[in-house]
Amino acid sequence: MNKMKTAAAKTGLWWQSATGYQIYPRSFCDSNGDGVGDIPGIISKLDHLRDLGIGFIWLSPVYTSPMADNGYDISDYRNIAPEFGTLEDFDRLVSEAKARGIRIVMDLVVNHSSSEHHWFQAALASRSAPEYDFYIWRDAAADGGPPNDDQASFGGPAWNWVPEVGKYYLGIFSPEQPDLNWQNPALRAEIYEMMNWWLDRGIGGFRMDVISLIGKDIDAGIYEEGPYLHEFIQEMHRETLAGRDVLTVGESWSVSPETALLYCGRDRGELDMLFQFNHVTAFQDEVDSKWKPKPFDLKRFKSVFATWQEVMAEDGWNSLFLSNHDLPRQVSKYGDDKTFRVASAKMLATIIHLMKGTPFIYQGEEIGMTNVKFGRIEQFRDVETLGHYVKRVAAGMTPEAFIAGANINGRDNARTPMQWTAEAQAGFTTGTPWIEVNPNHDEINVATDRGDPNGIFENYRKLIELRRDLPIIVYGSYLSFAEDDPAVFAYLRELEGQRLAVVANFTAAPVEFDVPQALATDGVCLIANDAPRTALSGRITLKPYEAFAILQI
Repeated sequence: MNKMKTAAAKTGLWWQSATGYQIYPRSFCDSNGDGVGDIPGIISKLDHLRDLGIGFIWLSPVYTSPMADNGYDISDYRNIAPEFGTLEDFDRLVSEAKARGIRIVMDLVVNHSSSEHHWFQAALASRSAPEYDFYIWRDAAADGGPPNDDQASFGGPAWNWVPEVGKYYLGIFSPEQPDLNWQNPALRAEIYEMMNWWLDRGIGGFRMDVISLIGKDIDAGIYEEGPYLHEFIQEMHRETLAGRDVLTVGESWSVSPETALLYCGRDRGELDMLFQFNHVTAFQDEVDSKWKPKPFDLKRFKSVFATWQEVMAEDGWNSLFLSNHDLPRQVSKYGDDKTFRVASAKMLATIIHLMKGTPFIYQGEEIGMTNVKFGRIEQFRDVETLGHYVKRVAAGMTPEAFIAGANINGRDNARTPMQWTAEAQAGFTTGTPWIEVNPNHDEINVATDRGDPNGIFENYRKLIELRRDLPIIVYGSYLSFAEDDPAVFAYLRELEGQRLAVVANFTAAPVEFDVPQALATDGVCLIANDAPRTALSGRITLKPYEAFAILQI
């Protein structure tokens, strides 16, 4: 494997063989007992991430913010929110992480700012202020109402009246998050200068929040992937990213296999990769979205991943994930968070990490953290959940039905505090946490899992090591099998005569699997969550949630 490791180091880009880890700072580790996670808390846990083997941290926003959307509403792009620490703390985080071989990738939120940003405050004060044109304004309709009936993502109208200005401004997420006017060159110049300011501090790149919205044409009613999108991203690249050895990951809920390479094709001069959500939206209701989830269908799930592997086979690059701060806990969503929690958590990791692309781990995923079950709306903290609760209950949905849906798909599932120990408040804080700790922390926590040589953490550590060591995992082709099997996920990776077969049972029952001849192989079992297998052929019986990978050289 050492020879293979050298080969991997000589080709490709650092982030292709690395594994990312997302930190939601508010919920990761609280160093001062105020109930809110912070940057010194993150620094105190860097050894945990070093031991895991990650190459970079995607850090959710730590900028100054009134926290209407937990930091995704930024009021000062060049400072740190006091509850998270100081710029000196941030610089120390970059330095301490670098000493452990870890880069810091910051969250870039530039579709909108906070309504408390000094730009917006200046815009409110005077139409003649330069900052007025940093935002999107429209006159009232003939009846005095908003320009149109567009609704905000977090509930309520997208247009917000300002009597002092005599205009409506656009806030497609919430009134506290006014959209920035990317048509204004002066605004774009401010953003690029700010990005360069952070890059010059030594960060490893940006994850770009809802980047597909910045090119919108309001009057044409085009918000997602608007006509100016790629022009703006290309300009951003020229002004900030070109010539730098950094990673850029764009987030888009609208990107399709047909538009993906416009963002990250090798000759586009835009982004390195994308977070796409086709495997998520495939199981959401067309009307009630995630509040009324559809049943899971493995055949459709596999088809989405196979499509994206094919799209990025020769160009672009895939991001690989099942969890993040906006999604439910993956072992609760796609596995079994009770009887087979450990086995299914390992199975999901094996399937994702051995695909072609860069894997992302969300905090707590490496120990199999689960969804939380809240019984009252007062226990929720997420602005999206609270906004839609009012809207959907007013439309006739029962509170019980909405809460049931939120407990399955709501964003607070991912935001309960990181479970470090079985102690009070899961070792997250010595105070009262900003959101309740999952009661199962006495069983599911870092100390307990890392104390088990067969724990979930060790499974993740091994997968990350394999990716660093084996070029076939990074660069090999991808071929799917068993597309119509409702229980088995199977694929083959190939590179220069090597074959890596990956097989997993996605169910809580034993499954008989007739191995396709083209998938059959024997060799070394790289990883398994049950007894290791060194041969794959004929008819085999897979145990509940069994997963393994066999490398044939």
